[in-house]
Amino acid sequence: MEVHFQEEILMDILNRLHVQSLLRFKCVSNFWKTLISGPYFKMKHLKHAKNDENFQKFLICQLCPEDGIYSVYCCPLTLVQRAEDVRKLDCPSDSKLWYCSISCCYDGLAIIEVCDSTVDKHHILVLWNPSTGESIVLPDPEFPPKGVACLGLGYDSTSRDYKIFKVDEKKENGRKVPSEILALKSGSWRKIDKHPRDIRNELFGTHSLAFVHGAFHWVGISRNYFVVSFNISNEVYREIPLPEQIFLLNIGVSILEEMLCVYSTYDFLWENTFKLWVLKDYGGNKYWDALFTVGDPRIYKVVPKYRFADGEVQFWSMGFDGQSFRTSRGPFGLWPRADSFQKGFAFTESLISLKLLT
Repeated sequence: MEVHFQEEILMDILNRLHVQSLLRFKCVSNFWKTLISGPYFKMKHLKHAKNDENFQKFLICQLCPEDGIYSVYCCPLTLVQRAEDVRKLDCPSDSKLWYCSISCCYDGLAIIEVCDSTVDKHHILVLWNPSTGESIVLPDPEFPPKGVACLGLGYDSTSRDYKIFKVDEKKENGRKVPSEILALKSGSWRKIDKHPRDIRNELFGTHSLAFVHGAFHWVGISRNYFVVSFNISNEVYREIPLPEQIFLLNIGVSILEEMLCVYSTYDFLWENTFKLWVLKDYGGNKYWDALFTVGDPRIYKVVPKYRFADGEVQFWSMGFDGQSFRTSRGPFGLWPRADSFQKGFAFTESLISLKLLT
Protein backbone atom coordinates (compact mmCIF):
# COMPACT_ATOMS: atom_id res chain seq x y z
CA MET A 1 0.00 0.00 0.00
CA GLU A 2 1.39 3.37 -1.02
CA VAL A 3 1.82 6.04 1.65
CA HIS A 4 1.87 9.68 0.52
CA PHE A 5 3.44 12.52 2.52
CA GLN A 6 3.12 16.21 2.03
CA GLU A 7 6.17 17.59 0.23
CA GLU A 8 7.27 19.60 3.30
CA ILE A 9 7.16 16.50 5.52
CA LEU A 10 8.95 14.35 2.96
CA MET A 11 11.65 16.99 2.51
CA ASP A 12 12.14 17.22 6.28
CA ILE A 13 12.59 13.43 6.49
CA LEU A 14 14.97 13.20 3.54
CA ASN A 15 16.92 16.19 4.82
CA ARG A 16 18.15 14.08 7.76
CA LEU A 17 19.55 11.27 5.62
CA HIS A 18 23.15 10.76 4.52
CA VAL A 19 24.21 11.41 0.94
CA GLN A 20 24.69 7.75 0.02
CA SER A 21 21.11 6.98 1.07
CA LEU A 22 19.73 9.96 -0.85
CA LEU A 23 21.56 8.91 -4.01
CA ARG A 24 19.88 5.49 -3.78
CA PHE A 25 16.47 6.97 -3.01
CA LYS A 26 16.53 8.98 -6.25
CA CYS A 27 15.47 5.68 -7.87
CA VAL A 28 12.22 5.48 -5.86
CA SER A 29 10.29 7.74 -8.23
CA ASN A 30 10.65 10.64 -10.61
CA PHE A 31 9.22 12.92 -7.94
CA TRP A 32 11.85 11.86 -5.38
CA LYS A 33 14.60 12.22 -8.00
CA THR A 34 13.45 15.74 -8.89
CA LEU A 35 13.14 16.72 -5.23
CA ILE A 36 16.58 15.40 -4.19
CA SER A 37 18.27 16.81 -7.30
CA GLY A 38 16.83 20.29 -6.86
CA PRO A 39 19.15 23.14 -5.78
CA TYR A 40 16.80 24.19 -2.95
CA PHE A 41 16.90 20.74 -1.34
CA LYS A 42 20.69 20.48 -1.79
CA MET A 43 21.30 23.76 0.03
CA LYS A 44 18.77 22.86 2.72
CA HIS A 45 20.50 19.51 3.22
CA LEU A 46 23.93 21.20 3.40
CA LYS A 47 22.70 23.68 6.00
CA HIS A 48 21.39 20.84 8.14
CA ALA A 49 24.58 18.79 7.66
CA LYS A 50 26.84 21.64 8.79
CA ASN A 51 25.09 21.67 12.17
CA ASP A 52 25.03 17.91 12.70
CA GLU A 53 28.17 16.06 13.82
CA ASN A 54 26.87 12.86 12.17
CA PHE A 55 27.50 14.45 8.76
CA GLN A 56 31.11 15.40 9.50
CA LYS A 57 33.77 13.24 7.87
CA PHE A 58 37.55 13.09 7.82
CA LEU A 59 39.31 12.85 4.45
CA ILE A 60 42.87 11.67 3.99
CA CYS A 61 45.30 10.47 1.29
CA GLN A 62 47.43 7.43 2.03
CA LEU A 63 50.46 6.18 0.09
CA CYS A 64 50.68 2.41 -0.21
CA PRO A 65 54.36 1.49 0.37
CA GLU A 66 54.03 -1.75 -1.66
CA ASP A 67 53.12 -0.23 -5.04
CA GLY A 68 53.66 3.52 -4.45
CA ILE A 69 50.02 4.29 -5.35
CA TYR A 70 47.90 6.81 -3.47
CA SER A 71 44.43 6.05 -2.18
CA VAL A 72 41.85 8.30 -0.53
CA TYR A 73 39.88 7.31 2.55
CA CYS A 74 37.18 8.86 4.69
CA CYS A 75 35.63 8.03 8.04
CA PRO A 76 33.18 9.64 10.48
CA LEU A 77 34.62 12.34 12.73
CA THR A 78 34.05 10.70 16.08
CA LEU A 79 36.32 10.40 19.08
CA VAL A 80 35.86 6.62 19.02
CA GLN A 81 36.79 5.22 15.61
CA ARG A 82 36.22 1.70 14.31
CA ALA A 83 38.09 0.05 11.46
CA GLU A 84 34.82 -0.84 9.71
CA ASP A 85 33.91 2.86 9.52
CA VAL A 86 36.88 3.67 7.27
CA ARG A 87 35.82 3.72 3.61
CA LYS A 88 38.11 3.74 0.59
CA LEU A 89 36.84 6.20 -2.01
CA ASP A 90 36.93 5.94 -5.77
CA CYS A 91 39.53 8.51 -6.78
CA PRO A 92 38.57 11.07 -9.45
CA SER A 93 40.90 9.58 -12.05
CA ASP A 94 40.64 6.82 -14.64
CA SER A 95 44.09 5.50 -13.76
CA LYS A 96 46.27 4.95 -10.71
CA LEU A 97 47.41 7.97 -8.75
CA TRP A 98 51.17 8.32 -8.49
CA TYR A 99 50.66 11.48 -6.48
CA CYS A 100 47.71 12.88 -4.55
CA SER A 101 47.43 15.72 -2.04
CA ILE A 102 44.32 17.31 -0.54
CA SER A 103 44.59 21.11 -0.68
CA CYS A 104 41.39 22.26 1.06
CA CYS A 105 37.74 21.42 1.78
CA TYR A 106 34.64 23.61 1.94
CA ASP A 107 30.88 22.91 1.74
CA GLY A 108 31.57 19.23 1.15
CA LEU A 109 33.84 19.96 -1.81
CA ALA A 110 37.56 19.19 -1.92
CA ILE A 111 40.38 20.47 -4.11
CA ILE A 112 43.00 17.81 -4.66
CA GLU A 113 46.26 17.91 -6.59
CA VAL A 114 46.85 14.68 -8.51
CA CYS A 115 49.25 13.14 -10.99
CA ASP A 116 48.38 9.86 -12.72
CA SER A 117 51.49 9.53 -14.87
CA THR A 118 55.15 8.91 -14.15
CA VAL A 119 56.08 10.12 -17.65
CA ASP A 120 55.12 13.79 -17.92
CA LYS A 121 54.56 14.18 -14.15
CA HIS A 122 52.05 16.95 -14.84
CA HIS A 123 50.05 17.75 -11.71
CA ILE A 124 46.44 18.83 -12.16
CA LEU A 125 43.97 20.39 -9.76
CA VAL A 126 40.63 18.63 -9.38
CA LEU A 127 37.49 19.90 -7.68
CA TRP A 128 35.81 16.86 -6.17
CA ASN A 129 32.72 16.00 -4.16
CA PRO A 130 33.85 12.93 -2.15
CA SER A 131 30.26 12.13 -1.13
CA THR A 132 28.82 11.88 -4.66
CA GLY A 133 32.05 11.06 -6.53
CA GLU A 134 31.50 13.88 -9.02
CA SER A 135 34.62 15.80 -10.11
CA ILE A 136 35.87 18.36 -12.61
CA VAL A 137 39.41 19.21 -13.70
CA LEU A 138 40.32 22.82 -12.96
CA PRO A 139 42.30 24.95 -15.42
CA ASP A 140 46.00 25.34 -14.70
CA PRO A 141 46.94 28.58 -12.92
CA GLU A 142 49.62 30.70 -14.56
CA PHE A 143 51.87 29.93 -11.61
CA PRO A 144 51.15 26.32 -10.50
CA PRO A 145 51.53 25.68 -6.74
CA LYS A 146 55.15 24.84 -5.94
CA GLY A 147 56.95 24.45 -2.66
CA VAL A 148 55.12 26.25 0.12
CA ALA A 149 51.79 27.36 -1.35
CA CYS A 150 48.23 27.33 -0.04
CA LEU A 151 44.83 27.11 -1.71
CA GLY A 152 41.47 28.11 -0.32
CA LEU A 153 37.89 27.48 -1.45
CA GLY A 154 34.97 29.69 -0.47
CA TYR A 155 31.52 30.88 -1.52
CA ASP A 156 30.97 34.48 -2.63
CA SER A 157 27.40 35.34 -1.58
CA THR A 158 27.51 38.54 -3.65
CA SER A 159 28.19 36.86 -7.01
CA ARG A 160 26.70 33.53 -5.88
CA ASP A 161 29.79 31.74 -7.06
CA TYR A 162 32.44 29.51 -5.54
CA LYS A 163 35.97 30.92 -5.76
CA ILE A 164 39.41 29.40 -5.37
CA PHE A 165 42.31 31.51 -4.14
CA LYS A 166 46.02 30.63 -4.40
CA VAL A 167 48.81 32.19 -2.35
CA ASP A 168 52.53 31.38 -2.70
CA GLU A 169 55.38 31.95 -0.29
CA LYS A 170 58.35 31.46 -2.60
CA LYS A 171 59.64 33.64 -5.40
CA GLU A 172 59.96 32.79 -9.09
CA ASN A 173 63.17 34.02 -10.76
CA GLY A 174 63.76 36.40 -7.88
CA ARG A 175 60.28 37.95 -8.10
CA LYS A 176 57.35 37.34 -5.80
CA VAL A 177 54.71 35.03 -7.29
CA PRO A 178 51.39 36.91 -7.54
CA SER A 179 48.25 35.53 -5.95
CA GLU A 180 45.59 34.18 -8.30
CA ILE A 181 41.84 33.66 -8.05
CA LEU A 182 39.48 31.41 -9.99
CA ALA A 183 35.72 32.00 -10.08
CA LEU A 184 34.10 28.75 -11.17
CA LYS A 185 31.56 30.51 -13.39
CA SER A 186 34.33 32.29 -15.31
CA GLY A 187 36.48 29.19 -15.65
CA SER A 188 39.81 31.02 -15.71
CA TRP A 189 42.43 32.24 -13.26
CA ARG A 190 43.41 35.88 -12.96
CA LYS A 191 46.10 37.68 -11.00
CA ILE A 192 45.17 39.64 -7.89
CA ASP A 193 46.67 43.00 -6.99
CA LYS A 194 49.34 42.58 -4.37
CA HIS A 195 48.92 43.69 -0.78
CA PRO A 196 49.28 47.51 -0.36
CA ARG A 197 52.31 46.84 1.78
CA ASP A 198 55.25 44.74 0.65
CA ILE A 199 54.58 41.65 2.74
CA ARG A 200 55.90 38.11 2.77
CA ASN A 201 53.44 35.27 3.10
CA GLU A 202 54.23 32.97 6.03
CA LEU A 203 52.62 29.64 5.05
CA PHE A 204 54.82 26.97 6.62
CA GLY A 205 52.45 26.41 9.53
CA THR A 206 49.22 26.41 7.46
CA HIS A 207 47.67 23.58 5.45
CA SER A 208 45.04 25.68 3.63
CA LEU A 209 43.75 29.24 3.56
CA ALA A 210 41.14 29.79 6.27
CA PHE A 211 37.81 30.97 4.85
CA VAL A 212 35.24 32.66 7.09
CA HIS A 213 33.02 35.75 6.89
CA GLY A 214 33.54 35.97 3.13
CA ALA A 215 37.34 36.28 3.33
CA PHE A 216 40.46 34.13 3.11
CA HIS A 217 43.05 34.41 5.90
CA TRP A 218 46.70 33.54 6.31
CA VAL A 219 49.78 34.86 8.17
CA GLY A 220 51.89 37.61 6.63
CA ILE A 221 54.91 39.56 7.75
CA SER A 222 56.21 43.04 6.99
CA ARG A 223 57.84 44.69 9.97
CA ASN A 224 55.75 42.46 12.19
CA TYR A 225 53.54 39.37 11.89
CA PHE A 226 49.76 39.68 11.42
CA VAL A 227 46.80 37.83 9.91
CA VAL A 228 46.11 38.85 6.31
CA SER A 229 42.45 39.00 5.31
CA PHE A 230 41.33 39.03 1.66
CA ASN A 231 37.62 39.58 0.94
CA ILE A 232 36.54 37.65 -2.17
CA SER A 233 33.60 39.97 -2.97
CA ASN A 234 35.33 43.37 -3.05
CA GLU A 235 38.91 41.97 -3.18
CA VAL A 236 40.09 44.23 -0.37
CA TYR A 237 42.99 43.31 1.93
CA ARG A 238 42.82 43.89 5.67
CA GLU A 239 45.10 43.10 8.59
CA ILE A 240 44.24 41.55 11.94
CA PRO A 241 46.79 41.80 14.78
CA LEU A 242 47.95 38.56 16.37
CA PRO A 243 47.55 37.81 20.11
CA GLU A 244 50.22 39.56 22.15
CA GLN A 245 51.15 36.28 23.85
CA ILE A 246 51.78 34.31 20.64
CA PHE A 247 55.25 32.94 20.02
CA LEU A 248 56.29 33.72 16.46
CA LEU A 249 57.37 30.22 15.43
CA ASN A 250 55.38 27.65 13.43
CA ILE A 251 52.37 29.95 13.40
CA GLY A 252 49.29 29.44 11.25
CA VAL A 253 45.56 30.05 10.89
CA SER A 254 42.61 27.69 10.77
CA ILE A 255 38.82 27.55 11.16
CA LEU A 256 37.11 25.79 14.06
CA GLU A 257 33.32 25.98 14.45
CA GLU A 258 33.11 28.89 11.99
CA MET A 259 35.64 30.87 14.07
CA LEU A 260 39.02 32.16 12.92
CA CYS A 261 41.88 30.63 14.90
CA VAL A 262 45.61 31.26 15.17
CA TYR A 263 48.13 28.92 16.72
CA SER A 264 51.82 28.43 17.34
CA THR A 265 54.17 25.71 18.54
CA TYR A 266 57.23 26.71 20.51
CA ASP A 267 60.03 25.09 22.48
CA PHE A 268 60.71 26.23 26.03
CA LEU A 269 63.08 24.27 28.25
CA TRP A 270 62.74 21.18 26.03
CA GLU A 271 58.98 21.15 26.44
CA ASN A 272 57.26 21.82 23.12
CA THR A 273 53.96 23.61 23.63
CA PHE A 274 51.10 24.16 21.20
CA LYS A 275 48.72 27.06 21.89
CA LEU A 276 45.50 27.94 20.10
CA TRP A 277 43.47 31.16 20.15
CA VAL A 278 40.04 31.92 18.62
CA LEU A 279 38.98 35.36 17.40
CA LYS A 280 35.87 36.65 19.16
CA ASP A 281 33.60 39.35 17.70
CA TYR A 282 35.07 39.20 14.19
CA GLY A 283 33.21 42.24 12.91
CA GLY A 284 33.50 44.43 16.03
CA ASN A 285 36.09 44.88 18.75
CA LYS A 286 38.25 41.92 17.80
CA TYR A 287 39.96 40.08 20.63
CA TRP A 288 41.71 36.74 20.88
CA ASP A 289 40.64 34.18 23.46
CA ALA A 290 43.08 31.42 24.46
CA LEU A 291 41.29 28.13 23.85
CA PHE A 292 43.67 25.20 23.95
CA THR A 293 47.18 24.26 25.12
CA VAL A 294 49.05 20.98 24.64
CA GLY A 295 52.53 20.24 25.94
CA ASP A 296 54.50 17.39 24.38
CA PRO A 297 58.29 17.20 23.92
CA ARG A 298 57.86 14.95 20.87
CA ILE A 299 56.04 17.46 18.65
CA TYR A 300 57.38 20.58 16.95
CA LYS A 301 54.59 21.47 14.50
CA VAL A 302 50.82 21.26 15.01
CA VAL A 303 47.80 22.18 12.85
CA PRO A 304 44.24 22.03 14.32
CA LYS A 305 41.66 20.24 12.18
CA TYR A 306 38.33 19.96 13.99
CA ARG A 307 36.62 20.76 17.28
CA PHE A 308 34.13 18.29 18.73
CA ALA A 309 30.93 19.23 20.56
CA ASP A 310 32.58 18.59 23.95
CA GLY A 311 35.38 21.07 23.17
CA GLU A 312 38.01 18.44 22.35
CA VAL A 313 40.24 19.45 19.41
CA GLN A 314 41.57 17.06 16.80
CA PHE A 315 44.88 18.12 15.27
CA TRP A 316 47.66 16.99 12.97
CA SER A 317 51.13 16.92 14.46
CA MET A 318 54.65 16.54 13.14
CA GLY A 319 57.12 15.21 15.65
CA PHE A 320 60.45 13.51 15.98
CA ASP A 321 58.71 10.14 15.53
CA GLY A 322 56.76 11.13 12.40
CA GLN A 323 53.28 12.43 11.60
CA SER A 324 50.10 11.60 13.44
CA PHE A 325 46.54 12.75 14.08
CA ARG A 326 45.63 13.12 17.73
CA THR A 327 43.64 14.88 20.40
CA SER A 328 44.73 15.88 23.88
CA ARG A 329 43.52 12.42 24.99
CA GLY A 330 45.81 10.54 22.64
CA PRO A 331 46.10 9.23 19.06
CA PHE A 332 43.24 9.85 16.63
CA GLY A 333 42.82 7.94 13.40
CA LEU A 334 43.31 4.42 12.17
CA TRP A 335 46.01 5.21 9.63
CA PRO A 336 49.59 4.11 10.29
CA ARG A 337 52.34 6.64 10.49
CA ALA A 338 53.86 7.26 7.09
CA ASP A 339 56.78 9.03 5.50
CA SER A 340 54.44 10.63 2.94
CA PHE A 341 53.11 14.05 3.89
CA GLN A 342 49.42 13.62 4.68
CA LYS A 343 47.41 16.62 5.81
CA GLY A 344 43.88 15.30 6.30
CA PHE A 345 40.80 17.53 6.31
CA ALA A 346 37.40 17.59 7.96
CA PHE A 347 34.54 17.93 5.50
CA THR A 348 30.74 17.97 5.53
CA GLU A 349 28.67 15.57 3.47
CA SER A 350 27.15 17.47 0.56
CA LEU A 351 24.93 16.93 -2.49
CA ILE A 352 26.33 19.95 -4.33
CA SER A 353 26.64 19.20 -8.04
CA LEU A 354 29.80 20.49 -9.66
CA LYS A 355 28.17 20.56 -13.12
CA LEU A 356 25.75 23.19 -11.88
CA LEU A 357 28.55 25.43 -10.54
CA THR A 358 30.36 26.08 -13.82
